[in-house]
Amino acid sequence: MRLNILKLSQPVFSGAPLVTHEGAPAVVISAGEQLRRSVLACMLWEDQFYEDGVTIAERIAALVPRVEAGKVAVLAIEAREKMKLRHAPLLLVREMARYATHRGLVAETLARVIQRADELSEFLAIYWKDGRQPLSAQVKKGLAAAFTRFDAYALAKYDRAGAVKLRDVLFLTHAKPLTADQSFTWRQLVEGTLPSPETWEVRLSRGEQKREVWESMLIENRLGALALLRNLRNMQAAGVDPELVRYALEVIRVERVLPFRFIAAARHAPQWEPWIEQAMFASLSGQLRLMGKTILLIDVSGSMDAKLSARSEMPRMDAAASLAVLLREIAEEVSIYTFSDALAAVPARRGFALRDAIGHSQPHGGTQLSRALNELRERGDRLIVITDEQSHDRVPAPKYGRGYVVNVASYGNGVGYGAWTHIDGWSEAVIEYIRSVETAA
Repeated sequence: MRLNILKLSQPVFSGAPLVTHEGAPAVVISAGEQLRRSVLACMLWEDQFYEDGVTIAERIAALVPRVEAGKVAVLAIEAREKMKLRHAPLLLVREMARYATHRGLVAETLARVIQRADELSEFLAIYWKDGRQPLSAQVKKGLAAAFTRFDAYALAKYDRAGAVKLRDVLFLTHAKPLTADQSFTWRQLVEGTLPSPETWEVRLSRGEQKREVWESMLIENRLGALALLRNLRNMQAAGVDPELVRYALEVIRVERVLPFRFIAAARHAPQWEPWIEQAMFASLSGQLRLMGKTILLIDVSGSMDAKLSARSEMPRMDAAASLAVLLREIAEEVSIYTFSDALAAVPARRGFALRDAIGHSQPHGGTQLSRALNELRERGDRLIVITDEQSHDRVPAPKYGRGYVVNVASYGNGVGYGAWTHIDGWSEAVIEYIRSVETAA
């Protein structure tokens, strides 16, 4: 998502008592803890961050000068490399560049967090949000160092029309090529003569036969995991050899792909579901354990059959099921329940069988969350509720352990505040967010 509409300000911190969304007294934590929590929260709605998360951006901007430079730099790197965020780390570095106390770490941190060629121009869009201004020496140094890491393919792929172009970054930073080949590539970039990258999008746009395109990409192992999963139904429609698909699903790198991607792929290409499921299990094999006992309570009311958003094809129910699949594999101990008009225990299944058991656990009726919480007797270290928050009854505080409400609807008025940790929006990083919050507590 392009971020040219971000508006930041430096809010003044008053002496007024801190309160939660619903007006309850909030726990006072350090500026560093506040910054970490604000940045971690960005992973939950990064696609909407600069449109609807302006207050979070303002909070981050105000907190950066109150936190030691080294800690901000470490957080920016963690957010990019561990949390896989793109925009929040760039915002952190931009705010570091404003302050003499933080500028000394800008170049090194910026070069580290820029990992895609389009992030070079994206950073400048953030830097110039309030109007064009000279780049600091540290910013130039960091951008120049990052620029040298991208080859002709990466530069051509992200050499897009926009307010800030890649060649603008090159001119402004006075980056020096490391080799004669790189010098030639940069000259092509400036002249607009870089060869088009041989991506599947480019090849299909040229009118090549779909089956030939997909099969050659599979044979040459030139599709990333997400591109493969998202295009399985297109491959099916084009009549691609199933054995090529099976082999591709066996060898792709899936360590960064979490269950909802596989669930979505299986929904659109069910004939390849066994292979998709095996790839999903492979993606979870290296996940960190979530220690303690987790109780997962999933909303299966009628409204959970709706889509996550107007732009998404994924039902809310699938998003909820993907978290259950993940927890079944990585939680030290987990119990899974559903609620609608009743509370129902879900059998101890895994993978797509668990997804099916959740969907078939009970009729999809009303949203009696309070009733389910009152009837739930099992204790745990944490209780995670996944819901669209259209509850018919007043929701009590969690009885045992930490309580989390994950809202998989879009920006509706919710019920999970007060004693609950409220998570708006859906992301593949919800569990990492929970783990990080509990580690920092």
